[in-house]
Amino acid sequence: MGKVELDIGIDPELLAPAKRLGISAAGMSETQLRLHLQKVDPAGAEERARRWAEENAEAIKEHNAHVEKYGLISDHFRKW
Repeated sequence: MGKVELDIGIDPELLAPAKRLGISAAGMSETQLRLHLQKVDPAGAEERARRWAEENAEAIKEHNAHVEKYGLISDHFRKW
């Protein structure tokens, strides 16, 4: 049985540092590339995480307010 070609999408923000560091993303999923970059470029990973949190600050704030007001959807499963 032969191999099947598969196109996957990878965040371009991950490809730029990979290219800069000489890392080939061929055969990697986005998750694998993200984890590899965290190992070889921790400062870059921290910067991407900081930027993500900054870009999503409003949604995080709204989510936290919703949880504060209504609780978690899984609260009824908790026994403690």
